[in-house]
Amino acid sequence: MKIDKTPAATPIPLSSDKKEVLINPQEKNKPINPNKNTNTPTSQMQLLGLARQFVIDGALLPVEKQMPIEDRAKKRERLNYLRKQQNLEHIIQRAVQYCSDNEIADRADQDWFNSFIELAEDISNKTMQDLWAKILAGEISSPGSFSLKSLQTFRTLSIHEAKLLAKACALAVKDQSRKGMRIISGASQTPGIFNIFSKNREHKLNLSPFGLSYAELLTLADNHLIFIQETETPPIEKGETLNFHYNGSNLSITAAKNNCLISFYKFTPTGTELAQLISDNSDSKYLSLLKSELDGLFELSS
Repeated sequence: MKIDKTPAATPIPLSSDKKEVLINPQEKNKPINPNKNTNTPTSQMQLLGLARQFVIDGALLPVEKQMPIEDRAKKRERLNYLRKQQNLEHIIQRAVQYCSDNEIADRADQDWFNSFIELAEDISNKTMQDLWAKILAGEISSPGSFSLKSLQTFRTLSIHEAKLLAKACALAVKDQSRKGMRIISGASQTPGIFNIFSKNREHKLNLSPFGLSYAELLTLADNHLIFIQETETPPIEKGETLNFHYNGSNLSITAAKNNCLISFYKFTPTGTELAQLISDNSDSKYLSLLKSELDGLFELSS
């Protein structure tokens, strides 16, 4: 398949009518604040702009300039269809560039593709369109990579929540199968006669400096991307090594004492699927913190 280098389609003008918007007739006589930054739109200006774009500003116009409400509704419906078509075409343009033109793939599932269209047609944000394009390309290249459940979850994510997922991925380690992802949150040693009162028996990582406060972890959990309940490994004996992948590199964690445990936040299956959209981006500061906080219980090597 040859990638078409055709430039991106010209955006559809959603409203070209020059209209006078009247919220309050007294606004015309209101003095202009010379200290106001005219480059930054006010909340009222932003609302009016959105209303025009989505053709729901008709009632704000003088009565003599208003189109019949039936005509306004038909115009909004038509532009909504055009907007959805434009969104999907932009996503397809991006997805084609992520697909290989020389690798043979299994036949794509048409039912999955139809569901994808229904979920993606309202995505207008360029960043989110690019992520949806990656989903489409990934599923076409390797059918079964993204479940419909994951698509439905991703459809509800805001830009802020998608960025939180990226932050979580920057801290996450994968097991050897690369199918299980987790964020290490601490380490401890099971209590015994000689360590029950030791302050060094438990080590807790503070994830807040890396953009993952507990409130932000709750947001990820609310979106079914991680499990908010921390889990632990079984007791690990001295010299035993756990091998992980950390953003494209190998990471080995070896117990320095007997009966050591590692605690972590585990990604849900949906979170693990959507993590495929995030490029490897290791955080050296997090690795340094990990080595520092686990020191005495575990030794890390990468």
